Amino acid sequence: MTTPSSTPSNTPGTPAQYLVRGASLLGRGAEDLLVRDGVIAAVGGAAAEAASPDAVIIEAAGLVALPGMVDLHTHLREPGREDAETVETGSRAAALGGFTAVHAMANSSPVADTAGVVEQVYRLGLASGWVEVRPVGAVTVGLGGERLAELGAMAESPASVRVFSDDGVCVSDPVLMRRALEYVKAFDGVIAQHAQEPRLTEGAQMNEGDVSAVLGLTGWPAVAEESIIARDVLLAQHVGSRLHVCHVSTAGSVEIIRWAKARGIDVTAEVTPHHLLLTDELVRSYDPVYKVNPPLRTADDVTALRAALADGTIDVVGTDHAPHPSEHKECEWAQAAMGMTGLETALSVVQHTMVETGLLDWEGFARVTSVAPARIGRLAHQGRPLAVGEPANLILVDPAARWTVDPSTMATKGRNNPFRGLELPGSVRATFLAGHATVLEGRLATPRPAAPAAGGEAPAWSL
Repeated sequence: MTTPSSTPSNTPGTPAQYLVRGASLLGRGAEDLLVRDGVIAAVGGAAAEAASPDAVIIEAAGLVALPGMVDLHTHLREPGREDAETVETGSRAAALGGFTAVHAMANSSPVADTAGVVEQVYRLGLASGWVEVRPVGAVTVGLGGERLAELGAMAESPASVRVFSDDGVCVSDPVLMRRALEYVKAFDGVIAQHAQEPRLTEGAQMNEGDVSAVLGLTGWPAVAEESIIARDVLLAQHVGSRLHVCHVSTAGSVEIIRWAKARGIDVTAEVTPHHLLLTDELVRSYDPVYKVNPPLRTADDVTALRAALADGTIDVVGTDHAPHPSEHKECEWAQAAMGMTGLETALSVVQHTMVETGLLDWEGFARVTSVAPARIGRLAHQGRPLAVGEPANLILVDPAARWTVDPSTMATKGRNNPFRGLELPGSVRATFLAGHATVLEGRLATPRPAAPAAGGEAPAWSL
């Protein structure tokens, strides 16, 4: 795929040039593309003319060029849970999966509820260099749901936090949720809610329905999710703030969000790859790899979620990548942790469920995996069109490739991938972060060097 005339220079100050030949660009067909100095320098016939003799040539016939994917919902576990994942290992997995930016959820240890912790995560991301890591700040201190965390301080920190979430725990107090929505308006932030009414889900193990009744497992009713979403869209309307709903999983939730958008309420929503494909029927195996929050739902819910993603009711795909040590999953169902890995399989699952079914084309794929999440997270340099002068955050995808999921070969520390053994379509052949090739020929290349810091300050993200 790559035929460099010299070794690519990926050191600060001397970025390599990459001439991508014959990739399919959205709305343009097969075109050449020149990446230089962190941006797309030329497209079409001008690309080859503008390339220097030592440009790295990437033969991309049959590949699709897309904006780098952006994940609003990633658990990188660091600090404190390095046995499950680190910023380094999670970032490697993200780059291999086609992501150029991820939002690291706040439920680390210590919780990311202060400017100091979010800056630590931000610095770890810069030092790693595989993807842009944006910390998500906690809504409440320690995820305790009793008092607001340092929202303003986190927003003003070098990490410039704009997404706040107690993910894993619902902000169930309506007064506290209202105050949070009001507070983040000052800096154009968004509250990302984990919609789960705690009293309705005490001891819940899986979706409440026919399968839970047969298995004798405590059910997790759809209304536990839907009641919180209904409350929160009304609160968002009342205070005029932005609300984002994490991992929507039921047909009823879709209808509430559709109603809210029709009323002009500023609400966005995400769906995970696993909720687009898997159902609660898999729980009959008692395999804890299928234990997740919110739980796998019914086939009718899956159909509704796919349709909502296609028509824009659900805005984005968020992986909810949640790695766990093996001992937390290789145990009895009742004792097992909830969560699944997803960074390295997200593109393929979305291609399988949405593109191959005709519900989305590749432009629609870019909308839900890159353009919309970058807009919600306020990442101005991500999710951009592949045009001259735009930041070179992009991926090259082989849509015709087929591969079988093997968690043991993945970069993430987590082996709890629910798609193991499945044959899926689509392969990420290259990932470019601000013009730097982090993945080439489907393998990790080199991380993007961190920009030097001045005066001891945390370096800001830049091209």
